[in-house]
Amino acid sequence: MSQSVRTRPAGSGQALSEAYDTALLDLDGVVYAGGNAIAHAVDSLATARAGGMHLAYVTNNALRTPDVVAAHLTALGIPTAASDVITSAQAVARLIAEQVPKGSRVLVIGGEGLRVALRERGLEPVESADDDPAAVVQGYGGPELPWGRFAEACYAIARGVPWFASNTDLTIPSARGIAPGNGAAVQVVRIATGAEPQVAGKPLPPMHRETVLRTGAERPLVVGDRLDTDIEGAFNGDVDSLLVLTGVTDGRQLLAAPPQHRPTYVDADLRGMLTGQPEVTADGDGFRCGGWAATAGGRLELDGDGQALDGLRALCAAAWTSAGEGKCELDGAKALARLGL
Repeated sequence: MSQSVRTRPAGSGQALSEAYDTALLDLDGVVYAGGNAIAHAVDSLATARAGGMHLAYVTNNALRTPDVVAAHLTALGIPTAASDVITSAQAVARLIAEQVPKGSRVLVIGGEGLRVALRERGLEPVESADDDPAAVVQGYGGPELPWGRFAEACYAIARGVPWFASNTDLTIPSARGIAPGNGAAVQVVRIATGAEPQVAGKPLPPMHRETVLRTGAERPLVVGDRLDTDIEGAFNGDVDSLLVLTGVTDGRQLLAAPPQHRPTYVDADLRGMLTGQPEVTADGDGFRCGGWAATAGGRLELDGDGQALDGLRALCAAAWTSAGEGKCELDGAKALARLGL
């Protein structure tokens, strides 16, 4: 993918699972939600794997260890080895290990995933600011993380201890809806200390580096549901991306996306990995995909009929071209409603 400004979703004459050697798949909102597999995920991934595509699971959630994540995926019917799972805990542990001596103590504000990743890098997890830590690391600790853990982080940071965060996702999908993510917890410590953490997770380069080092991917395709982590991470890593609409991103957000949040491809779910992608073509003053034609005037307009996703792709082209290097502010509500999106 070029870093030039993307003005429309790309087409592909090949199935994406054939055009790319490795799928770098987000988990929450892509493969599962609240512990349950998302519709079509299990069969789609099995077909992609059988066709020779390497599947790697890349998550900003630092709570669970790769072993636990792999066991969960396997139980859902997606055979997975721990080595196929890359977490922001691993990325932040490598970042810390590059800046403190081996054997250093690290104050952990989070769950077991962070502790395992730190030990893998020869660092010692500790629980108190009084344990003389060389660093503080904060990652998602789940809904039961005690409030007092944030105080421990603040005490250490106030003493000049460097602060690291696995990721800054403000929200995380759950079976009951959208819940606060690690970014919300990081904000608590930021407000109390006035400090800024070094962040490793998507969309930042340390996570992409960790992923490439662990997978050896040569032609990776990032597959995600979030514009500000998955898609921006692909943009920062200069690789292609597939946005699936099974998680937090809706049509309105996609149309308004600035350049770093515009995916290469858009599809409903993981079945999109197994197919080619339709071309979006210029058509007079607008853009056409399938049976739909979209234009951008005083608002985004849509004419025609056919597959809803084709209409969305045409609307993306009209919106992104109109916005250029900015964010589209045109009203697309009527057009999206017509598509049921």
